[in-house]
Amino acid sequence: MGLKYIETIKSIVLLLLVSLSVLFTLAVWNYSPNYEPMEQLQTVDISISEKKAIDEIIKPYKIITNLKDQVLGSTDTEKVDRILTEMNTWDLSDLHLVSQDMNKFDIAKILRQPSQMTFYFTGEVPMLVYDNVLLVDDVNIPEATFNRLVIDWGQSTQAPVIHLLSEMSGLHYQMQVTLPNKTSFLRNVVDVGQSFDEYAEIDRGNAPFLAVPKDPITVMRNTYYQEEINPLRFRDALFSDPNAVRRNLVDSTHEEYGDDHAFMNVDTEIKRLNYVMPAVESQEIAIPSELLLNTIDFINEHGGWTDEYRYAYMNPISRYVRFQLYVDGLPVFSDQSGTSEITETWGNQRVFKYIRPYYTLDVNIEPVQETLPSGVEVAEALRESEELDFDLIEEITPGYYMIRDVERKLIILQPCWYYLIKGNWLRFAPEELQGGDEIGLE
Repeated sequence: MGLKYIETIKSIVLLLLVSLSVLFTLAVWNYSPNYEPMEQLQTVDISISEKKAIDEIIKPYKIITNLKDQVLGSTDTEKVDRILTEMNTWDLSDLHLVSQDMNKFDIAKILRQPSQMTFYFTGEVPMLVYDNVLLVDDVNIPEATFNRLVIDWGQSTQAPVIHLLSEMSGLHYQMQVTLPNKTSFLRNVVDVGQSFDEYAEIDRGNAPFLAVPKDPITVMRNTYYQEEINPLRFRDALFSDPNAVRRNLVDSTHEEYGDDHAFMNVDTEIKRLNYVMPAVESQEIAIPSELLLNTIDFINEHGGWTDEYRYAYMNPISRYVRFQLYVDGLPVFSDQSGTSEITETWGNQRVFKYIRPYYTLDVNIEPVQETLPSGVEVAEALRESEELDFDLIEEITPGYYMIRDVERKLIILQPCWYYLIKGNWLRFAPEELQGGDEIGLE
């Protein structure tokens, strides 16, 4: 009798199992879990500091005004900016080549002319880049450079003329100025130029034109707290995938970060980093305008202008560019390379080598006014030295010598004189002329 109903029971059980399977399937399809909303991932902020415009980076370190019987000069940032702001309103046209074989003595003759103002740049400036500062009405701006810019208003019946001179290449270009407001030109250029300090030309026979402050100068000795920027921010800015970067402690003052493509060495004592991507190294000679714009854009991309850095030097053959730290209109030099400058070597489509400090100058806690001897006194002391050829000196300028107090995390900027000879900036020390800082041009 039990066997009679066995098949019926099996059929009923099978039907129940199939029904349950269908119910579970429908439940899964229609199930909507009540998840907590996911927190949106924060993107990494790689803007370390602010971006800067071309006219903030490419600036003259000195302006000289030549009058009929007087030489005046200034490194004052406020006065320099006022003149440059006025120049930004001008219409410039008729850019043309005057000469392509000027030597330094030919250039000196132009610089000595009265009724003009000369802007001194430490590095050769590509015209195609400075066109971002001064608007030139010319579609055929050449791939040429200059390091002296002269505003000549000697012809009183005509508008001023601008001369662009290169001591490196010997090129001399000229262009015409159309003034929107002559009164504004007289007030913001001529009058400001006549308010400069008195300078004196140093007589060196046929040597290039050199003018220095005639009287002792007053400069502030500054002491800053050193604010460290976390190297991890540069890691995040420089490596394509920061999460793939490996960190290695080399010793008590050195760390290394790296992935399969690049590495970054960090000196934690002097706060300097050295980033290298070997695969993009290039041996091709760079186009000057492209090289300078690429290196500026690269630093702007991660807001790397942590203090006031100005363009100082470029070598298209080695694809090398240097930006110098400035404080109160004066260059800052250091015995330790890479602590008062940013240097880049440009590779194939991107940076190959990048060396820079990762600190910023914080509060100036102890400004003290100091008096330096006149530039004339410094020049005479250098002339009397038996250790160097005075006629080879290209420039004499005040600057700052960086002293680091590692224990107290202080940076002291000591005012002193520097002179440029054979591509090197040397610190003037009366008791030891060849002692001090030497900054080579790569």
